[in-house]
Amino acid sequence: MFGFNGKIARINLTDGTVQNYPMTEESYELYLGGKTLAAKIIYDAFKDKVEALSDENILVITTSPLTGSTSPCSSRFNISTISPLTGLLISSNCGGSFGLHLKKAGYDAFIISGKSPEPVVIDIENQVITVKCAKHLWGKNTSEAQELLGAKNRGKLVIGIAGEHLVRYAAVISEERAAGRGGVGAVFGYKNLKGIVASGQFSTEMFDKESFKKHNVKWIKQLKSHPLTGKQLPLYGTAGLVSMMNYRNLLATKNYSSGQFDDFEKISGETLAEDHLVKNKGCVTCPIQCGRQVKAFGKVVKGPELETLGLLGSNLLNNDMESIIRLNHLCDEYGIDTITFGSTIGFAMELSEKGMWDNGLKFGDSTSLEILVEKTSKREGIGNELAEGTKRLSEKYGGKDFAIHVKGLETAAYEPRSAQGMGLGYATSNRGGCHLNGGYLVVLEGLGLNVSGKTTRGKAAYTIMFQDMMEAVSSAGSCLFTTYAMLPSFLVEKPNNIMVRLINGAIPQFGGLVGFIKNKTWLMHFNLASVLPHPYSIRLITGYKMTIGRFLETGERVYNLERIVNIRQGLKGTDDTLPKRLLKELQRSDDSNSVVKLDEMLGTYYKIRGWDANGIPTQKTLKRLKLVKDK
Repeated sequence: MFGFNGKIARINLTDGTVQNYPMTEESYELYLGGKTLAAKIIYDAFKDKVEALSDENILVITTSPLTGSTSPCSSRFNISTISPLTGLLISSNCGGSFGLHLKKAGYDAFIISGKSPEPVVIDIENQVITVKCAKHLWGKNTSEAQELLGAKNRGKLVIGIAGEHLVRYAAVISEERAAGRGGVGAVFGYKNLKGIVASGQFSTEMFDKESFKKHNVKWIKQLKSHPLTGKQLPLYGTAGLVSMMNYRNLLATKNYSSGQFDDFEKISGETLAEDHLVKNKGCVTCPIQCGRQVKAFGKVVKGPELETLGLLGSNLLNNDMESIIRLNHLCDEYGIDTITFGSTIGFAMELSEKGMWDNGLKFGDSTSLEILVEKTSKREGIGNELAEGTKRLSEKYGGKDFAIHVKGLETAAYEPRSAQGMGLGYATSNRGGCHLNGGYLVVLEGLGLNVSGKTTRGKAAYTIMFQDMMEAVSSAGSCLFTTYAMLPSFLVEKPNNIMVRLINGAIPQFGGLVGFIKNKTWLMHFNLASVLPHPYSIRLITGYKMTIGRFLETGERVYNLERIVNIRQGLKGTDDTLPKRLLKELQRSDDSNSVVKLDEMLGTYYKIRGWDANGIPTQKTLKRLKLVKDK
């Protein structure tokens, strides 16, 4: 097999045994890796609903064919499990170097089952797996735990105190990168798994190494020359979107009651770069280098990204950049998701403001937030309530209309009432309120191109296409930022040009064509490496006959497979919705269209997806995607 080790391990923490997990080459080609392969493993593992915090639940950690290939932005790995926050399948993607080390250790994936009777770490080196005592690491923050795990030339993955205390949105940290969403860290904590260390000298063979090298040079050049991946992201990081989001009414403000923050400039990417930036930093093999290094607590640490600036900044009416920097670092140290933490705090503040829960939290007051990170991570006092997340707080104290989550997962910092496609993406996302799993159509609706965010026309088809593409890129092992370079440069650089405005205006009109092609991927059985480099890279690495059409079909396959798992977990079509604030409350009193018109899009979305009226994939769709066999 080219591009893979061809080896998957299953580790039972209850008795410490390790077994090989069989996977056919046909399955490797069909599911590729990352979240797709993980979804297949989880689908096969259970026949009925599984509780997240149970011995029965499993963790699946996967690499992908691009991992270790030197492809740009490809040092990624995926963690999938049943989420303690949503009760649904969660996949959390992460950068850093752990994925590279796991591939070098000789494995494409490993599955963790059972529960250890005491704290442990898993040590993987050259296909030798050992489960070791980790009592000395329990109670340590993430940086100290990684330091105590030893040599710098090994990949490390740990939880912090939040994971140990089963905070429902606890993260797993590798170096300074976070597998943050959905509470994968709490599943680690339940299983008494403090962390994982991996290293080795294995290398995978490549189908056409020389052609891959030439293609790779062109791909890197493309990323470095594009205005988004070669200029904006290196200059300001993801934080560079704050100002544009505010201008477009897209910046979550005061628990999503508004899309604009008066003090947005104080928490913008420009302010971060001018007043706080020490240097850029990126993942291994990344030519973009979007990461920020800043100072906090007397040392250089990872700086906040867009989601953190939005959810711990504008969403709380917190205009103190230094406060956000410190909060971001503390969340990483305790191992807690900044998105859900910030959104939950915002909801708690509004509950307090409305007299529904006297918790002492106030919008615009950041003085208690740092200690609140610790209290939440340790489940002390009010922190025990906040550790449950927005949905459970609303079930206890009320306020469901303004509890901003989808399927139990808090939404990202993009306020969707000015971006219809983003609203549809949130509502239909398998993970819940995730902008990336939701398709990130906001990149067309003002953050890359300038397609109208008000219109619902064509948005169902484009949302599906972008969701499938994002899933495929993630499964391949590439950072989703590489998709930015697909957008034609002149459309990004000259938004006010008459021709560009005409193109942006015409894009929604082609939704019908996009929907038609989506179910006829054979029409795209070719490669345009200059537009979408990922499938051609996979072809050169693995030898698989990968085309743009088959690549998008891989994304569609995982979208449907995760949907099936979620239905087994109890998901219903009625869960494909948004909180009332986003559906009924006008974002702007002078604009009667400033709500998400979900009803205008959802039926069309189901139809194009090949799902029935209840949001269930039809047998025809499942057969086409080879998820069920013909009788």
